[in-house]
Amino acid sequence: MLPVLRSAVLVGLMTAAVLAGSPVSAVAAGHDGQWSVLIITEKGQCDRGYRYSVAIANGQVHYQGDTAVDLSGTVTPNGAVKVSIKFGGQGANGTGRLSGNAGGGTWHSTGGGDKDCSGRWEAERR
Repeated sequence: MLPVLRSAVLVGLMTAAVLAGSPVSAVAAGHDGQWSVLIITEKGQCDRGYRYSVAIANGQVHYQGDTAVDLSGTVTPNGAVKVSIKFGGQGANGTGRLSGNAGGGTWHSTGGGDKDCSGRWEAERR
């Protein structure tokens, strides 16, 4: 599975991503910090699961891994997560919610084909 799909739910966060607006309030900052995200494939021929570290700062999701990966995402003050990730011609979107020190949601690949996959993501604050 390509790094894009494995990272989808960074999605996640993972994920997901996965919402309107770009929060910068002190409330959004309540989700700031380092998060560990587990990406689980439930449908399709993508790898079964991966764990990634992401950072959230001022409501923006940041991936600190491979620079070839284009990751953008937001977390609203109420914890709603939306993320999009692209790598070459493939990508994935994720949505979900963070609450306190944990969260989760769903993800799906974009572009179709033999890498048409979907699943869920789980996150915990580190």
